[in-house]
Amino acid sequence: MKSKLPHTETSIFAVMSGLANKHNAINLSQGFPDFKVSQELIDLIYKKMNDGKNQYAPMPGVLELRIALAEKINKLYALQVDPETEITITAGATQALFTAITAFIGIGDEAIIFEPAYDSYAPAVKLNGGIPKYISLDAPNFKIDWNQVKDLISDKTKMIIINTPNNPGGFVFEKEDMKRLEEITSDTNIVVISDEVYEHIIFDGFEHQSALKFPDLYQRTIAVYSFGKTFHATGWKMGYVVTPENLMKEFRKVHQFNVFCVNTPIQYALAEYLKDENNYLSLPKFYEGKRDYFVKELDTSKFKVIPTHGTYFQLLDYSLISDKPEFKFAQWMTIEKGLASIPVSSFYHNKKNQQILRFAFPKEEKTLDKAIEILKKI
Repeated sequence: MKSKLPHTETSIFAVMSGLANKHNAINLSQGFPDFKVSQELIDLIYKKMNDGKNQYAPMPGVLELRIALAEKINKLYALQVDPETEITITAGATQALFTAITAFIGIGDEAIIFEPAYDSYAPAVKLNGGIPKYISLDAPNFKIDWNQVKDLISDKTKMIIINTPNNPGGFVFEKEDMKRLEEITSDTNIVVISDEVYEHIIFDGFEHQSALKFPDLYQRTIAVYSFGKTFHATGWKMGYVVTPENLMKEFRKVHQFNVFCVNTPIQYALAEYLKDENNYLSLPKFYEGKRDYFVKELDTSKFKVIPTHGTYFQLLDYSLISDKPEFKFAQWMTIEKGLASIPVSSFYHNKKNQQILRFAFPKEEKTLDKAIEILKKI
């Protein structure tokens, strides 16, 4: 049997988490919190279950939730979207990404991907017969040369995938970046996927530059979001997409045969929970505090802190400690020192080695304290 992904290995997240479990290491590799989900939200879900909201939801999602999201989008991004035709609830952001790529990428179509990139983009493109075209960004600033992007576009370019705030880089697109993207894709048939799952986890006075804030760009954009990232419940696998009606029609053609619909009681609960905007607007300060707590004592370590302006990941440069490749060093640190991370090289198709590791800091202080103690001793 011929493999459709012959060169694709097991996800680095599964590999490092498995290694952490095997060696009883502190797991700062996978990006999931170790603190509790809001009791109010859990109680709402329980109530909706008891209220009988347990059967199939409408294929695009519960209308009450889509209306609540449309109101949120209007408040945050000054964009009026139709909850009936421009919002679809998904089984997490990864399903949304796969569905969007499947809806628009065919055999021979090219998709531009900025690296370091979340590891689901390229495999989804390949599974649909598409060809990933990579633009490699360098630490510590990860600046995009938009002239390089322009030069890479051809008549085969069908899609550009962006991610802001960026996992794993922790960098954010600025207004000028979005304007250049809008300009470059203007008067083309290129579809932009804007992965914005960390929209509310942004620091240092930066403002999230959503594709929804740029009217011309929005007309060709599928924006992807995650309730799991926002509400500390990654295991619920709940997300949504926002896109103009003409693109949404194509998205839903695939969505209906992919998952059809997603968790009904959680959708009803989220519709109520979103009424209090503090439930998501408080996140930047909350996570900025965790980032600052994590890095506060690392200036006395041999690790170099790379600025993180968004997401809940911190990059650390270990070049003063070892010349080992990233995976080897991450493996060594997990087994010998009891702390698991992710090698940033795993987010590059060519395994580019910059001697940088990614650490997830959505953890309780006692967990971060143990990690800091280990890092300071290396």
